[in-house]
Amino acid sequence: MQIAGLSPYLNNGYFPNSIGQAKSLGFDKATISSMVKSGQIECETCANRKYQDGSDEMVSFKAPAHISPGSSAARVASHEHEHVSNAYSKAAMNNGRVIRASVTLNTSVCPECGRSYVSGGETTTQIKYNESNPYDKNKKSIDVLGLLGNNVDVRL
Repeated sequence: MQIAGLSPYLNNGYFPNSIGQAKSLGFDKATISSMVKSGQIECETCANRKYQDGSDEMVSFKAPAHISPGSSAARVASHEHEHVSNAYSKAAMNNGRVIRASVTLNTSVCPECGRSYVSGGETTTQIKYNESNPYDKNKKSIDVLGLLGNNVDVRL
């Protein structure tokens, strides 16, 4: 395979994986730029990007970790699935059921190289617990009686 400016490094089986390595090997700016845009090497911003979970659950990414832009969608989706799995476990242990679970993945564009990547995610779950306490059930039915008739639509 012959790529202009790269063949000596490819023939030796060595290929730079960062901008710093490409510069130290003497690649020109145009070649480095094309390698970054084609995804052959990561730009400095992408190489230094870290992901960290901010929730209080026991899931991955509690400590900051690097994810490459190419695998960010799969890794973040997998991480958010851990939150969904935790919700189902929590519901099962406490006599409840998951009513709704949704995952939103956020995307961004790197300002340095222009690559799009998944920059984070958010999981929202709703759990309904079965009530075995008759006093709680009665309290809710009394609350409903107090709210009936508070809103009236009148047409003249």
